[in-house]
Amino acid sequence: MSETDKGGEKEQLKALQAALAAEHAAVYGYGVVGGRIRAEQRSEARAAYDAHRARRDALAREVRDLGAEPVAASAAYALPFPVPDSAAAVRFAAGLEDRVAGVYSDLVRAAGGQLRGTAAEALREAAVRAVRWRGESVAFPGLAERAGTASASPAPTA
Repeated sequence: MSETDKGGEKEQLKALQAALAAEHAAVYGYGVVGGRIRAEQRSEARAAYDAHRARRDALAREVRDLGAEPVAASAAYALPFPVPDSAAAVRFAAGLEDRVAGVYSDLVRAAGGQLRGTAAEALREAAVRAVRWRGESVAFPGLAERAGTASASPAPTA
């Protein structure tokens, strides 16, 4: 294996681990959202929670398949702002999806083949969920610097 191949594999693993960490945070975050969201939005929050759990599990398998130890979830995450009610939960959910889209954008750049397609699909799904929560879209989902939102989006932090 050439040094170039090893460098590409290292970047891909780094991007996979970042996506896995974001999925861990999203699963935790949707636990918060689910406890604060209005009853009529709970099924949407539950569907997002389930989707993030499935992506998290798939990413962990992918990392193991590359011979690495998957990054572990934190025991708890600090929320970027208080989430006392449904309106805040909706804002928080949109921010979670923005962050997930961003890390999948990085994975699309780092990966090739089937993994690149899977990452692009995950980016699209996160962008669609963000639009549903926010009620509007951004020009370049997953690319904060191009969407005019260069500041970090709200997401749980370890």
